[in-house]
Amino acid sequence: MEASPLTQQTRPTSFQPKINQLYDELFRQDEDDFPESEGFWEEFFLLRPDRSGLEQRLEAMTADDLLQLQNETQKLFAQAISHVKSDRVTIAENALDTLTVFLSIILAKRFTNPSSDMISVLAGLDEVDAVFLEFANAIENIIRAGNFLEIRTKAIDVALSLTAGAYQTSLVTYFTHRDLFPALVKFIQDSATPGSVFKPFLLLGLLANYNKFEIQNPYRIRLEDFVNEATIVKIVQGVGVACSQSRDQYVAVQEDVAEGWTLSNTLAYISFGVLAQKASVKEAQAVTPKIDNLKEAFSALPAPDAAILLGTYDLTNSNKMFCIKFLSDPTNSKTKESPFSAFLSYTSYVLHHAYRSSRATLYGLLNILTLRVIIEDLALCKILCDAENPISVRLCRQRQPFLPITPKPRPAAASILDISIDCINHNLRRHLDVQLYISTIGIIHRLISYLTFTHTRLAYHWSLLWQTLLSFLRFLTTYAPSLAVQDPDIPLLINPFLATLALAVTSGDSFLPDPAAYDDLFYKLVESGDYLTRFKTAFASHLRQPEASKTNSNGLAIAPIDILVQVAAHFHGLVEEEKGKGRMSNNLSPREVSKVIRHGYETLSLPSMEGLDRFDRFREGDERNMLKRVARSAVEDSKKILRPS
Repeated sequence: MEASPLTQQTRPTSFQPKINQLYDELFRQDEDDFPESEGFWEEFFLLRPDRSGLEQRLEAMTADDLLQLQNETQKLFAQAISHVKSDRVTIAENALDTLTVFLSIILAKRFTNPSSDMISVLAGLDEVDAVFLEFANAIENIIRAGNFLEIRTKAIDVALSLTAGAYQTSLVTYFTHRDLFPALVKFIQDSATPGSVFKPFLLLGLLANYNKFEIQNPYRIRLEDFVNEATIVKIVQGVGVACSQSRDQYVAVQEDVAEGWTLSNTLAYISFGVLAQKASVKEAQAVTPKIDNLKEAFSALPAPDAAILLGTYDLTNSNKMFCIKFLSDPTNSKTKESPFSAFLSYTSYVLHHAYRSSRATLYGLLNILTLRVIIEDLALCKILCDAENPISVRLCRQRQPFLPITPKPRPAAASILDISIDCINHNLRRHLDVQLYISTIGIIHRLISYLTFTHTRLAYHWSLLWQTLLSFLRFLTTYAPSLAVQDPDIPLLINPFLATLALAVTSGDSFLPDPAAYDDLFYKLVESGDYLTRFKTAFASHLRQPEASKTNSNGLAIAPIDILVQVAAHFHGLVEEEKGKGRMSNNLSPREVSKVIRHGYETLSLPSMEGLDRFDRFREGDERNMLKRVARSAVEDSKKILRPS
C-alpha cells in the first residue's frame, strides 16, 4: 500500500491566542527589517487583544530593549492611531485597548532621558509633531463623537494612560494644544450614570494640574469659565458616588455602625476620662474586625480612586457655581446620601487614618484645603452654618475615642468640626505631622471666626471641642522640647491655635448657644491653668509677639496666651478664695466650680484684643509644594486604575 503524503504533527501541549503569535513576530529581536504588510496589521487589529499576553511581553523588555526595537514600536503606535479611526467598531476598539496597554507599560519604563527616549520609542524625533497631533485629534474625536459610550470610554483610557505615564515629560503638551475639555464635557453630558463621570473627570483633574505653576494652563481657564449647570450637577453627583464608594472600602475593612450612646462615650463626653476607660473595656471586646490584619488593610487605603479628589479641589477653587451645587443636594433626595455628605464622610475616614501613610495624609490635606476654600467664602460658609440646610454625615468611628452619636441632620459646619476633632485625636504622635495640624486648626479657627463675625449660634457639642483643644495643648506642652526643634513651622501651628482659644474666650457669647456652654469653656480653661503657664514658658521663643497697639486696661501689650493665662488665673483665684473662706470643701465638685465661675463674671475683665479672628486668605501658590505632591500621587493612582493588580 502506497504511503500517505500526509503526516501527523504532534499536538501542542497548550494553545495560545493567534494574537500572541503576532506579538512575537512584531517584537522579535533580529536584524531583519519588519515587513510592512497591510495584511499583518489588518489581522493584528481584527483580533481581540490579549491584555495579559501583551503586558507579559512588554514587561519583559527593558528601556534599552525598547530603544533597540523603536522601528517596531513606532510602527505599532502609528498603525494603532490609524486603526482607531476605522469605521469598523471592532477594529477601533481593539486598537484603543492595545494603545492603553502599550502606553501604560512603555511610559512606565525608566528611560535615561525620559522625554527624548519616549519620543524615540513612540514616534521618532523627526515625526513627533505629526504623529502626536494625529493621535490627539483622533482621541479627541472619539471622546466627543464616538458612536458608543463604551468606545468613548476606551478613548479616555488611552488619554489617561498617556497623561499619567508621560506626566513629567513634554508629551502631555499635545493635549494642551488639542483641547480635550469640550470633548470631556460632552462625554459627561451624555453619561447615563454618575459612575461613568469618574474617568473623564479624573483626566480633567490631571490635565488641569499639568505644569499649572509654570505655564498658563488652558484647562484651569476652562474650569473658571465653565457655567453649564446640567454638566456641573452630573460632576457633583459623580464625585459623590466616588467618595461614597471609596468610603465604603474603609467600612469593608472594619464595620463601624454607630451603636448608640454607651456608658463609656457618655462619660468621655462629660470629661470623666478615667471612668470611661474602665467602662469601655467590655465594649471594645464586642468590636470584631472582619479581617485579621487591620493595619495592612488600612495602610493600603485610600484606594486609587482617591485621585478624583484632585479635580474636586480644582473645580472648588475655580468655579463658584460648582461650589454652590456641591453644598446643596442637586437631587433633593431624602433617602440618598448627598454628594457633599459623601465627601465629608470620606474625608472623616481618610483623616481618621491619616497617620498610616503619606498618601492618606496627602489626600487628607487636599480635602482640608478644599474645605478651607469653601469656608473662606462668606456666602458658602453661610450655607455650611445654616440650620435650615442640615445634612446627615456618616463619621468614622473605627478607633476610640469615638465621636458622639448624632442621629439627626445638622449643619455641615458641625460635621466639619467633628472631623477636625477626630483628626486631632487620632493622629497624635511624638513626631507630630505639623502640616496636618496646621491645616486642621486653621479650619476650626476660620469656622469660629465666621460664627463670631456673623453672630451665628451653632448648635454643637462645644464641650468636646474645648476638651480636645485643651488636651492638645497638654500634649504640646509635654513634648515641647522635641517639637520645638522638630519642625521650623511650629509657630504656624501654635499661634493660630492660641488665637482660636482666645477668640472663643473673648467672643464666645456671640456664637455659643447658651450660657452653660460658655461656662463650660471657662471651667475647662481653669482645669488647664497650670499647663497654660508651662506652655507659655516652653514655647516662649515661638510665640507671636504682641503689637504695641494691642494693650489691656493697664496699658500693657498682650498676646493670645496672656488672655488665656489671665482668665484661668482669675477664676482659679476665686476658687481658692472660696476655699479660704471655708464656704466650700477643699475638693470642689464640678457643679461648685461652675457656680464660682458664674459669679466670677462680675469681676472678670476680659482684655479686648483685635485681630484674633484674622487669618491668611488662601493663595494657591503658598500650597505649591503640597499640591505638586498630591498631583504626583494622583498620577500614580491613575496608573493603578488603568492596570489593576
